[in-house]
Amino acid sequence: MEQQTTQLTRIGADKRWLEVLSEGLGHKCWTVKTAAKDGGQAELPLALVQSALFGRFLVSLPYINTASANTTEPQLVMRLVDKAIAAADHYRAKFLELRSEFTIDHPQLVTRSDAKVHMRLPLPTSPDTLWKSLDPKVRNQVRKGERSGLSVHWGSNELLDEFYQVFSINMRDLGTPVFSKRLFQAILLHFEQDAELCVVRLDKKPVAAGLLVHGPGFTEVPSASSLRRYNSTNANMLMYWHLLERAIARRSSYFDFGRSSPDSGTYRFKKQWGALPCPAVWQYYLREGSINDMRPDNARFSLAIRVWRKLPVWLTRLLGPVIVRGIP
Repeated sequence: MEQQTTQLTRIGADKRWLEVLSEGLGHKCWTVKTAAKDGGQAELPLALVQSALFGRFLVSLPYINTASANTTEPQLVMRLVDKAIAAADHYRAKFLELRSEFTIDHPQLVTRSDAKVHMRLPLPTSPDTLWKSLDPKVRNQVRKGERSGLSVHWGSNELLDEFYQVFSINMRDLGTPVFSKRLFQAILLHFEQDAELCVVRLDKKPVAAGLLVHGPGFTEVPSASSLRRYNSTNANMLMYWHLLERAIARRSSYFDFGRSSPDSGTYRFKKQWGALPCPAVWQYYLREGSINDMRPDNARFSLAIRVWRKLPVWLTRLLGPVIVRGIP
């Protein structure tokens, strides 16, 4: 797992994400660096997340599940964390959040969260092999999607409006502020051939949509949604089968379904495809308050979530990006 972890960490530290987060969310982004013995540089990407509503946070990196240092060498990691802590002090951030896949033994990282795990599926070299490995119930649900009159479409910016339509409705239904469309435009721009959109339509209506980002030997789905009213069509199951097929076509070794809380609904959904839990070690240098202050399950957000679910989608598209850009 160490080789996989190191590779995924490097993908998360891809400097293109700094451009994406700067343009798509308006964050101040940079890397702290330290010299390595081989003459190269070890780096840790950082983004300053700030708003009048929530305050300041220093994160590596928001929106990305893994974006720690591009090295696991202890001395280099310690030096990078020292510089990140100094930056958190300089900007008076409430906390520094490091999204790693291994524990960093730094004396000032006294708080951590292991509440979620990465769900990752080792991929075979052919879709047929994957298909045969799936539980019969999963295969039946995919086949039902194929018989429901659904069509699957791949593309880039030409599908962005449909993707965002599905995504924003689903986020409203979850009670979660939606990201700006500019974020996804920036991903498609800066990742060029490494990012693509998948849209599932029923007749001409988009009912499920996902964003894929490909790396060397690795495919992840940072954002995906489906409309609940069309659950009976199994559009989401059909879409995920096509996402997995696409990852295999790109010769990826692993498919990253994203983070989930163990035994949650999303955890079970990902597990049914064969995904395995992998460590998600988020550590904090805490300057003010508690890391639980910004968790969506915090009781102080419960009323806001209930109200948000009742708002018209057009309003959440206006208000959501302003709110969510300030959430680490």
